[in-house]
Amino acid sequence: MSKEAYHTLCRTEESIPLFSRDWWLDAVCGKANWTALLIEENNRVQAAWPLYLPRPRLVTMPPYTRATGIWFAPASSDTKYASLLEHRQNLCKQLIGQLRIRSFQQNFPCSFTDWLPFYWEGFRQTTRYTYLLHDLKDTEQCWLRASQNIRRNITRAREKYRLTVRKGIPVDDFLRVQSLTFERQQQKNRQPESVLRRLIDVCRERQQGDLWGGYDDRGRLHAAVFIAWQPQQAACYMAGGGDPSLRASGAHSLIMWEAIRYVSDFCTVFDFEGSMLPGVERFFRQFGGIQTPYFNICKGTPTLLDKVILKLDGFRRH
Repeated sequence: MSKEAYHTLCRTEESIPLFSRDWWLDAVCGKANWTALLIEENNRVQAAWPLYLPRPRLVTMPPYTRATGIWFAPASSDTKYASLLEHRQNLCKQLIGQLRIRSFQQNFPCSFTDWLPFYWEGFRQTTRYTYLLHDLKDTEQCWLRASQNIRRNITRAREKYRLTVRKGIPVDDFLRVQSLTFERQQQKNRQPESVLRRLIDVCRERQQGDLWGGYDDRGRLHAAVFIAWQPQQAACYMAGGGDPSLRASGAHSLIMWEAIRYVSDFCTVFDFEGSMLPGVERFFRQFGGIQTPYFNICKGTPTLLDKVILKLDGFRRH
């Protein structure tokens, strides 16, 4: 394990995705609670695997992070597919051999399509889905790919309710409407607010994320979203919410669309971050993204003590 080598890799390798960046892991895990496994060949890192370890030998997913998983060094354009597959399977085998765990649960990025090395070592896999909106620079085609319902909501929010979309809204305004959404759904936010505040602050400092909100002429915030991005790669929907008493305005559709238009200048893909909840999945699907699978891979079971300590830590963070 070498976090210092991983920090160096993140400074020099542009292809590492947002959720596997060292600064992101520092924000969502805490600097002391994550590490990375690396494989080097010919003085070059061939594969890297960041891991969140909230307890010794317990690997799980950090808050506000859909996927981490294994990063592979980009292959040359003339590499044969069979050779590439064999090489990456061998790298996976080496990395798995470095694991010292009693429980493991991690979401892998959409680009990771071969989980056979994990299957061969007794891991289990569940397929989950996100929606990816490609070719963002062609905003006209993005608009046409959206459903009539989404386009109608956007038009209604602009013309009937005269909503104004603002970027850089106050964090407290965002958290207030997010909490109203959880109340409407009769759910609790299971992810720590302190982590979300820290993540928003870090993204803003790095100019890699911000908050958008839709306000009416009376100054009421109808809905808000948090979007983060890795330039030249993907922008990701992180969190959002809306005032239940103002849902008819179509504000959520409008601010999502304006955020997509904003990031289209420097990102190629918009990742709606999926959802297995029917209502949320339906809303994301209507923006015209492609349903894209990703793997949740696991092995072992957390002990009762692990569960108790993690739950207490969650309360402490809240």
